[in-house]
This record gives sequence, structure tokens and C-alpha cells, in this order.
Amino acid sequence: MSDTADFVPALGRHGLTGAYDQVIALATRERRWRGALLRLTAPEPGDRIIDVGCGTGTFALMLERACPGARIVGVDPDDAVLQIARGKAGADQVEWRQGFGDDLVGVLGAQPATKVVSSLVLHQCPLPVKRKILAAMFGVLAPGGRALIADYGLQRSWLMRLLFRQVQALDGFANTRPNAEGILPQLMTEAGFKGVEETWRAPTPTGSISIYRGERRA
Repeated sequence: MSDTADFVPALGRHGLTGAYDQVIALATRERRWRGALLRLTAPEPGDRIIDVGCGTGTFALMLERACPGARIVGVDPDDAVLQIARGKAGADQVEWRQGFGDDLVGVLGAQPATKVVSSLVLHQCPLPVKRKILAAMFGVLAPGGRALIADYGLQRSWLMRLLFRQVQALDGFANTRPNAEGILPQLMTEAGFKGVEETWRAPTPTGSISIYRGERRA
């Protein structure tokens, strides 16, 4: 993150980056959870929305298409995925920034965001980095702003836990175990978010994906 040049790349391996979009579409029922995340984010004209760990830009571009009057900023440390994002249709309408999710103010400057989102990022990160990223997301929000996080959360059944082992094999058991045990709401609350709740979840071929919401209250 900001204090290290290391990060977990898309799909856990740099050599798999080019296949990221295809794998995520097949392995996570992407349309379903991204559609739910878009509805919950509800972009509006005048919003400044930061997509933390934007990857290949799929969700940032969905936000832009849903509300051209919103300002969308995609942040990711991996130049390889940002190059893919910049090559997609409509990419010139999104602001792309290379940088780490735990240093959002350093990457973006002082202008606050009205909303901040993140998709399939935190499960890859060591626990201290999860905390730093959530603190940075809270810090970049304006009072009254909200965060939406779509990620692997609590794996409630033996089947979901078994399926999630595929992700753990790629991204590391130590990093992914806290997510599977349901730690994200606790970490969001520790970062300062209020009204934290799991607002949506669904099973996928690689485990259960949840959407969590929290607010930075005035």
C-alpha cells in the first residue's frame, strides 16, 4: 500500500491480469452483484464518487453511464489494470489515478467525495491494510457521505466456505480468512463509519458476496 511497493494483483497473479474480466464475470455472477451495488450507490448529478481498487474499470464505467453528471474517479495501484480500463469505451469520461487505497488523500488531494465504493479488494489485503484502506475511505468522505463495499463477506454455510477456498488459494488464506469470518462490519465501524450494515448478499460459484454500507455522519 502507500508504505510498500507490494500489492496483491488481480486474480492474485500478475500473469492473470489479462483474463480478469472474463474470470470475474463467470466466477462471481458479476452482473448480479454489480447491479445491486450500482442501485445502492445511486449516483446523482454533482456526486464525486471514488472507486477504490477500481481494477479494469468495470464499475467506474457503470457509474459514469448511469449518471454522466457525476464525477467518477478510479484509483488502483496496478498500472496494468488501469491500462485495460483506459482502453474501454467511455473511459475518457472517468478520471483514472494510480495509487494505493490507504493513501487516498495523497492520491486525490483535499477535495472530499460524496460517495466511495470498493469491489473485491479488501479480501485480498492483510488485516492491517484492510484497516488502513477503510480509514482512508472514511477520511476522504465529506460529512453526510457514504461508503459501499462489495466483497466476500461472512461465509455462512459449509458450501459457501468450501467454494470460497478457491479464492483463498489464489489470494492467501491469512488475508482472506477475516472476511470469511465476517469481520468487515466491525472494521468499518472501527474506521468511524456509522449505521454499518450488510445490505445485500448472494451466493456465487466462489463463495458468498456481500454489500456493506456505512456513513460518515455530520
